[in-house]
Amino acid sequence: MITIEFSPADIEALEYERYHHPHPKVQKKMEAVYLKSQDVKPGQICRLCRICKTTLTTYLDQYQAGGLERLKELEYQGQPSELNQHSTTLEAYFKEHPPRSTAEACCN
Repeated sequence: MITIEFSPADIEALEYERYHHPHPKVQKKMEAVYLKSQDVKPGQICRLCRICKTTLTTYLDQYQAGGLERLKELEYQGQPSELNQHSTTLEAYFKEHPPRSTAEACCN
């Protein structure tokens, strides 16, 4: 498994971000790397975080390549919506005709 030297500042940041980062996937990455910083065995990290060894290796590689900031990057782009090409028209319409209630917004 990958050997990494963790600074006390990075351990503290990992400990904080694993609970406070707004995205759950980043929280999971931080948790896995934090457990590695605490000398938890890779098999236990995978079991506790419910990830495979390949995913753990990816997280550790990301940390080595760019530290905490690299772990915060999300590479999933999703699929573009067909509505994207109409975004300016839709925005203009809703600015002119805002729904008066939640019920109207979801039903009309």
